[in-house]
Amino acid sequence: MKLIIRSAKIIDSKSAFHNKIVDIQINEGKIEKIESKLSNSEGFEELKLDNLHVSEGWFDSSVSLGEPGFEDRETIINGLEVAAKSGFSAIALQPNSYPIIDNQSQINFVKSKAINSATALYPIGALTKLSEGKDMAELFDMKNSGAVAFGDYNKSIDDANLLKIGLQYAQDFDALIIAYSQDIKIKGNGVANEGIVGTKLGLKGIPNLAEEIQIARNLFLLEYTGGKLHIPTVSTAKSVALIKEAKNKGLNVSCSVAVHHLVLTDEKLEGFDTRYKVTPPLRTDADRRALINGVLDGVIDMITSDHNPIDIEHKKMEFDNALNGTIGLESAFGALCTVLPLEIIIEKLTSGKVVFDIQRNEIKVGEKANLTLFNPSENWVFEKESLLSKSKNAIFLGHEMKGKVYGIINQEKLILNN
Repeated sequence: MKLIIRSAKIIDSKSAFHNKIVDIQINEGKIEKIESKLSNSEGFEELKLDNLHVSEGWFDSSVSLGEPGFEDRETIINGLEVAAKSGFSAIALQPNSYPIIDNQSQINFVKSKAINSATALYPIGALTKLSEGKDMAELFDMKNSGAVAFGDYNKSIDDANLLKIGLQYAQDFDALIIAYSQDIKIKGNGVANEGIVGTKLGLKGIPNLAEEIQIARNLFLLEYTGGKLHIPTVSTAKSVALIKEAKNKGLNVSCSVAVHHLVLTDEKLEGFDTRYKVTPPLRTDADRRALINGVLDGVIDMITSDHNPIDIEHKKMEFDNALNGTIGLESAFGALCTVLPLEIIIEKLTSGKVVFDIQRNEIKVGEKANLTLFNPSENWVFEKESLLSKSKNAIFLGHEMKGKVYGIINQEKLILNN
């Protein structure tokens, strides 16, 4: 690749060029020159885009792609192209395929499917065999094959001793444990947030307590064992407070929040539209505002799309019976720009690399070109034409967006969103 990017505003607080408009010359996958105005170079293509902004390539810590087993929902190859066109140069792949990614061969399989993609794929291995929460999976072998963390997607570990042993064992090879937190007994048959909206609609409620009591338990275990714990997709004000307290104690805990929990509330359930059925459920506006404050003050380490394609047969049905989940890669940036400052968004879409031990690439001469290209000020509506995924269960369909992604440069490839 020989490319000159013209008049790009760099958003990278670590870079000497932060907030400056420059030309960037890329040669054979590396940044060769960064100057206010570069002269034309023979053999180099030029890229000019309206109000072009450039940052370090984004990372999504929770993406499901279906394959193997659920290719009708999404394939790895198409899913990685969707991620690239949505601004993500790296994703962590959840293990909720069929078969579950709980052994070395499955890690090798999903990695092999991603070899030629611009977006890098980092597998998360299941913490327990078949994600059944009974027996520990082959963590060490999966780590050696390239797994970046271990967790059972959207499933709590009910057996506290099993999670304790996992946290202790993972320290032998410096592994990250992911603990989705929702007490299954307290959740019961709940399908929506326990509150005024759910009660009015006659939907069984999931109280905030279901999440908070499990987070409290998991943090007690972490304090006892040591190690590294990641709590994904927190959704309540109390959860943020518990994690803040744990961080103040010096515990090695990180957490993420899903885009939809920062933007939407349970009021969206008024029409019983199953696109809004996610786990954890959409909460109240008070929780939403607490999550935004958690992002702003640094308690929440990263933001994820929590992209989870579901086939139409399991989504377009009665609310009680529909599966949880939404696709979110395509809408992540445009939705975030409606509620957060740009620099905070970029920080939270890149800082997860540190937690998951993924190499970061600064925007400076000599570094690998791993860049996301975007326009933060474009207003648009997320419509069916915007959907790139095979599945169409998009929670933000019909919503007004601000900020549009052009694409990425990574792995010596330029991928642009048409």
